Amino acid sequence: MKVRLAAPRAAALNTAVSLVVMTAAIPLAAHAANSVNAPEAAKPVIVVLGDSISAEYGLPRDTGWVALMRQRLASERIDYSVANASISGDTTSGGRARMPELMLRLKPSIVIVELGANDALRGVPLATTEDNLRTIIEQAQQGHAKVVLVGMYVPPNYGPDYTQKFHGVYEQLSNEFHVPLVPFLLAGIADKPEMFQADQIHPTQQAQGVLLNNVWPTLKPLLHASSSP
Repeated sequence: MKVRLAAPRAAALNTAVSLVVMTAAIPLAAHAANSVNAPEAAKPVIVVLGDSISAEYGLPRDTGWVALMRQRLASERIDYSVANASISGDTTSGGRARMPELMLRLKPSIVIVELGANDALRGVPLATTEDNLRTIIEQAQQGHAKVVLVGMYVPPNYGPDYTQKFHGVYEQLSNEFHVPLVPFLLAGIADKPEMFQADQIHPTQQAQGVLLNNVWPTLKPLLHASSSP
């Protein structure tokens, strides 16, 4: 399906490209997310496999959208453990390489996949990005985990054909594997400079709730409420 971009969306994409450029410029693993510890006993596990947007780059510890998700699960008495396996600068190849160990060690019930933007900057062929994301989804499903796929846009200066095809990879895989899709993690903030850090690249602490609200409606139907009073 052809994607028509309104003016606000174009502005959003211009911000998004800066995010992609700076994220990839950060040395891989220079800012890892919270340590991926063993899950709490008897709790199903949500693993977030992402890049700097999910790895709390430039934020105080435990203030990113993943940490806020952990807090919301607790406040709504939804009994899940959250493991943030996000690394700044990561690509779909990096996520694919890390998946077998994560699946073996954490045995997640849900995997949230937020990767792909850095592939675009590095000129990774779309077919390679698609293949990596497909393998990540397959690895999760083979381990009996549900998947939430988080999409990203690249801006018009990449060319409208590439822009549409890049986002189309997420839509195609969502349909192919029947996994829910968050269309754009930065929806609602990408055209608001005040919602980004001084580098105008990474979302501020105040923006993290918006990111969580973009993910939550897609994630929540996959969760099982706790039976605790």
